Amino acid sequence: MKMVIAIIKPFKLDDVRAALADVGIQGITVTEVKGFGRQKGHTELYRGAEYVVDFLPKIKLELAVDEEQVDRVVEAIIETARTGKIGDGKIFVADLGQAVRIRTGEAGSRAL
Repeated sequence: MKMVIAIIKPFKLDDVRAALADVGIQGITVTEVKGFGRQKGHTELYRGAEYVVDFLPKIKLELAVDEEQVDRVVEAIIETARTGKIGDGKIFVADLGQAVRIRTGEAGSRAL
Protein backbone atom coordinates (compact mmCIF):
# COMPACT_ATOMS: atom_id res chain seq x y z
CA MET A 1 0.00 0.00 0.00
CA LYS A 2 1.11 3.57 -0.70
CA MET A 3 0.06 7.01 0.52
CA VAL A 4 -0.15 9.55 -2.29
CA ILE A 5 -0.09 13.18 -1.15
CA ALA A 6 -0.66 15.88 -3.75
CA ILE A 7 -0.57 19.65 -3.35
CA ILE A 8 -2.52 21.34 -6.16
CA LYS A 9 -4.09 24.67 -7.09
CA PRO A 10 -7.60 25.05 -5.61
CA PHE A 11 -9.40 25.57 -8.94
CA LYS A 12 -8.11 22.20 -10.20
CA LEU A 13 -9.80 20.16 -7.45
CA ASP A 14 -12.95 19.18 -9.36
CA ASP A 15 -10.98 18.11 -12.43
CA VAL A 16 -8.53 16.04 -10.37
CA ARG A 17 -11.34 14.41 -8.37
CA ALA A 18 -13.12 13.41 -11.59
CA ALA A 19 -9.89 11.99 -13.05
CA LEU A 20 -9.24 9.97 -9.90
CA ALA A 21 -12.77 8.57 -10.02
CA ASP A 22 -12.11 7.54 -13.64
CA VAL A 23 -9.07 5.48 -12.54
CA GLY A 24 -11.08 3.77 -9.80
CA ILE A 25 -10.26 5.77 -6.67
CA GLN A 26 -13.15 5.67 -4.22
CA GLY A 27 -11.77 7.53 -1.21
CA ILE A 28 -9.86 10.79 -0.90
CA THR A 29 -9.13 13.26 1.88
CA VAL A 30 -9.07 16.94 0.91
CA THR A 31 -7.62 19.70 3.09
CA GLU A 32 -7.35 23.43 2.42
CA VAL A 33 -3.75 24.42 3.15
CA LYS A 34 -1.43 27.37 2.63
CA GLY A 35 2.17 27.32 1.59
CA PHE A 36 4.78 28.43 -0.90
CA GLY A 37 7.56 27.00 -2.96
CA ARG A 38 9.36 28.67 -5.82
CA GLN A 39 6.46 31.11 -6.15
CA LYS A 40 7.51 32.75 -2.90
CA GLY A 41 4.13 34.47 -2.60
CA HIS A 42 3.11 37.76 -4.16
CA THR A 43 2.10 41.31 -3.25
CA GLU A 44 -1.47 42.61 -3.10
CA LEU A 45 -2.92 46.08 -2.83
CA TYR A 46 -5.61 46.46 -0.16
CA ARG A 47 -7.17 49.82 0.66
CA GLY A 48 -4.18 51.65 -0.73
CA ALA A 49 -1.59 49.66 1.22
CA GLU A 50 0.65 46.99 -0.27
CA TYR A 51 0.82 43.63 1.51
CA VAL A 52 3.10 40.69 0.93
CA VAL A 53 1.19 37.41 0.80
CA ASP A 54 3.78 34.77 1.70
CA PHE A 55 1.50 31.75 1.92
CA LEU A 56 -0.69 30.92 -1.05
CA PRO A 57 -3.90 28.87 -0.82
CA LYS A 58 -3.52 25.29 -2.01
CA ILE A 59 -5.41 22.00 -1.78
CA LYS A 60 -3.83 18.92 -0.20
CA LEU A 61 -5.11 15.54 -1.39
CA GLU A 62 -4.34 12.35 0.51
CA LEU A 63 -5.07 8.94 -1.01
CA ALA A 64 -4.26 5.49 0.31
CA VAL A 65 -3.91 3.18 -2.70
CA ASP A 66 -2.68 -0.28 -3.65
CA GLU A 67 0.77 -0.36 -5.21
CA GLU A 68 -0.71 -1.36 -8.59
CA GLN A 69 -2.72 1.88 -8.68
CA VAL A 70 0.09 4.31 -7.84
CA ASP A 71 1.30 5.02 -11.39
CA ARG A 72 -2.23 5.55 -12.73
CA VAL A 73 -3.11 7.85 -9.80
CA VAL A 74 0.06 9.94 -10.17
CA GLU A 75 -0.43 10.23 -13.93
CA ALA A 76 -4.09 11.24 -13.52
CA ILE A 77 -3.14 13.99 -11.06
CA ILE A 78 -0.33 15.27 -13.28
CA GLU A 79 -2.49 15.36 -16.41
CA THR A 80 -5.38 17.22 -14.79
CA ALA A 81 -3.57 19.53 -12.33
CA ARG A 82 -0.89 20.80 -14.71
CA THR A 83 -1.31 24.36 -16.00
CA GLY A 84 2.29 24.78 -17.10
CA LYS A 85 2.75 27.73 -14.79
CA ILE A 86 4.73 28.01 -11.58
CA GLY A 87 2.84 26.80 -8.51
CA ASP A 88 1.17 23.75 -10.08
CA GLY A 89 2.16 21.74 -7.00
CA LYS A 90 3.87 18.54 -6.01
CA ILE A 91 3.07 14.85 -5.54
CA PHE A 92 4.64 12.72 -2.82
CA VAL A 93 4.40 8.91 -2.62
CA ALA A 94 5.22 7.15 0.65
CA ASP A 95 4.93 3.62 1.96
CA LEU A 96 1.84 2.96 4.04
CA GLY A 97 2.45 0.38 6.75
CA GLN A 98 -1.10 -0.41 7.79
CA ALA A 99 -4.69 0.60 7.14
CA VAL A 100 -7.70 -0.45 9.22
CA ARG A 101 -11.36 0.21 8.51
CA ILE A 102 -12.81 1.22 11.87
CA ARG A 103 -16.38 0.08 11.14
CA THR A 104 -15.53 -3.52 10.19
CA GLY A 105 -12.01 -4.03 11.49
CA GLU A 106 -10.79 -4.99 7.99
CA ALA A 107 -7.06 -4.43 7.59
CA GLY A 108 -4.58 -3.98 4.77
CA SER A 109 -5.78 -3.58 1.17
CA ARG A 110 -9.28 -4.70 2.11
CA ALA A 111 -9.59 -1.60 4.30
CA LEU A 112 -9.01 0.71 1.35
